[in-house]
Amino acid sequence: MKPEPVTVKRLHEENQELLQLKLIAGQEGLDGVVGEPTVNRPGLALAGFTRYFARKRVQVIGNAENHFLKSLDEADREARYTALFRHKIPCLVYCRGFHPDKLLLAAAEKAKVPVFISPLITMKFINLATLAMDLMFAPRGSEMGSMVDILGIGVLIRGESGIGKSECVLALIDRGYSLVADDITRTTLVDGRAVIGTSSEITRNHMEIRGIGIIDVAAMFGVKSIRREKEIDLVVTLRAWNEVPDVDRVGIEDAYRPILGVKIPQITIPVRPGRDLARLIEVAAFQTKLKRSGYNAAKELNDRLIAKMTSKRPL
Repeated sequence: MKPEPVTVKRLHEENQELLQLKLIAGQEGLDGVVGEPTVNRPGLALAGFTRYFARKRVQVIGNAENHFLKSLDEADREARYTALFRHKIPCLVYCRGFHPDKLLLAAAEKAKVPVFISPLITMKFINLATLAMDLMFAPRGSEMGSMVDILGIGVLIRGESGIGKSECVLALIDRGYSLVADDITRTTLVDGRAVIGTSSEITRNHMEIRGIGIIDVAAMFGVKSIRREKEIDLVVTLRAWNEVPDVDRVGIEDAYRPILGVKIPQITIPVRPGRDLARLIEVAAFQTKLKRSGYNAAKELNDRLIAKMTSKRPL
């Protein structure tokens, strides 16, 4: 899935509470695109050295830059503002609650560059903005399937329509586990290694149960039955019994499903009447938890069998 462009407007709206941004000029430039997921302090550019100016980044004015600009006369300041905005930067943020002068506001309006103020100290703003943009620039996708958090193991449950995914999820929620997403799980790659699953804002807290309709999970089972997001640790694929010719009875060989370029452990559970699928998925999550801690029951048994055979003693 092609990532959605990170516009200045999106950065502002999605991180309003976190970054405490207030727009004071350049509203016409809100559709401008942030080209790189980090920020830049344009001190050298304001001083006249622009050879390596990172113009695609969010530009931040801190204490040093603000006092430097105040030390200049009006004509010099105006010239430097014009030169800065000529680079078509995405936006400019004044930290520490500093307010830009009228010359800068006029130059920003003319160049259609948004100008914000934030009460945060400069380094705190830089850290928070960098983390926020890392997430916004992260590769995203979606998986057809429901997701549950089982004792810290994020389980994505896949399968054909009508095979019983929602019933399994409902049974797991009834046992005290948490719903992350129903039917469609939104995925985000974080730090190039962890795939985070979540639901869309519109459908969050809700599930569709055939024969009953839409239910509000949080209202029915309590707020602990909902988790906003969770790393995907295991993919469980439910398939009809006759569609699984070779059922894995030992579990020594691991299977994986690639999601956003990351290999996620996967198991296939054959479905037929009478099987407690929720319990099987629960045990699969427990097994994954044990494997992550370094214990593999199938491998241990296999090693014991090989040790017995090589010692030539009867089993």
